[in-house]
Amino acid sequence: MKTRKGYKAYPLTVAQKFHNYYAQHSPGKEILNVGSSLTIEFQLNIEELRKAIYKAYERCESMRARLAYDKTEEEWYQYIADKEEREIDFVDFSGKTMEEAEAEMTAWTRIPFDKEDAPMNKVTIIKMPDGFEGMFIVGDHRFLDAQSLICFLKDVIELYCNANFEGIPYPADMRSYTEQIEKDLAYEAGSKAQERDRAYFHKLIEESEPIYNGIEGPGKLEEVREKTGNPNLRAAPTGSDNFAAAIDIFHLEEEPTRRLMKFCEEQHISLQCLLILGIRTYLQKINQCDDVSMMVAYARRATLLEKKSGGTRIHSFPFRTVIPEEKTFLEAIYEIRDKQNEVFRYVNFNPTEYLGYRGQYYQTPLGMGYETVSLTYQPATLKEKGLTDLGDIRYKTKRYGNGYYADGMYLTVMHRPEDNGLDFSFEHQTKAYSKEQLEYFYFYICKIMFKGTENPNLKIGDIIKLV
Repeated sequence: MKTRKGYKAYPLTVAQKFHNYYAQHSPGKEILNVGSSLTIEFQLNIEELRKAIYKAYERCESMRARLAYDKTEEEWYQYIADKEEREIDFVDFSGKTMEEAEAEMTAWTRIPFDKEDAPMNKVTIIKMPDGFEGMFIVGDHRFLDAQSLICFLKDVIELYCNANFEGIPYPADMRSYTEQIEKDLAYEAGSKAQERDRAYFHKLIEESEPIYNGIEGPGKLEEVREKTGNPNLRAAPTGSDNFAAAIDIFHLEEEPTRRLMKFCEEQHISLQCLLILGIRTYLQKINQCDDVSMMVAYARRATLLEKKSGGTRIHSFPFRTVIPEEKTFLEAIYEIRDKQNEVFRYVNFNPTEYLGYRGQYYQTPLGMGYETVSLTYQPATLKEKGLTDLGDIRYKTKRYGNGYYADGMYLTVMHRPEDNGLDFSFEHQTKAYSKEQLEYFYFYICKIMFKGTENPNLKIGDIIKLV
């Protein structure tokens, strides 16, 4: 058994190694940072909040994780420290503008966690210029994803409320991070389940080669075909040669969001399926191509252990659909739902191995690919199962960019806490896409979704013409 400072040390999982992979090519290691704030319209007791944060650390193994590098093996390992004793700072932004406060938190997000045997996250208690109070958290993506971030913040709030208000129950225990990574590592060590998943994805890859679809049409593909003298080339550059990135967010109001959610509920489909159909139909329209691929992120949090063990569990895979224009919107969305349900069964597989095998099988030129859009839908909100007990106390959440992104564009769709409307958050390389291009893309995704949900028996081809 490998140990570090007396603690049991574990190899990194596939999900963690994926982050290491793209970080190697980035000019700044802060590309691994995830920064967020949660603030509440309520005067908090700072010392009591500190106690709740320390207690949440105690209850969550993954938030006490440390990294260690084995120079002989040239491999990273992880272990869990017994407790967190570091100072939790309080920063009062009352005398500043919101822009100044957010600029400072963006700067915090751009400080990498690159030291061995050191914490992989930092929590700061904040008071904002608008009077809202709460926390800013920045963590390394190898130990934190959107679901585990929400889980930790929710635990802090529930611990605080339990200690300070009558009638608020003590939150249920978190689950063991080390137990979950042992399961992941057992899967990765040549299990039958891994063999089954590999066979599924290899068969999928070998059926036929995907084709590049750009958010502004096939221009890049045509350009690279001409440049290489290969008229049959199906791949093109999906990003730029510069990792510098920004986040641009577009807001869909509460009432139209409710209409989309109502359609999903009536048709027994997830909003993720509707988003996929909106995106792929726009790409189908602009590229005049029925064969559309995009990257889709899968949270892999089906069991209670997976949901409450923290860490990072996201695996992203290409999701390809060939939907002719003769199909109706409803037929198309059911096809997407069925295919999503099928893929879910195999997503523990290594995405890096998937992409490596596909690139090798089709001899995809280096630096080129097929998918120009990556999608994450984040259905979980802090109001789920517990925070509804707090009544009508308003709260806000905000993401902060780390300044870098490894590919062209990553769209995260999540519910706003203020009104449950949708935020379309585009993290993108600034050299690859402008805010104006992304706003246009967002506008058409929404137009397609509304046209289709209002007229589900319309053919895809008719929707393409109408929008």
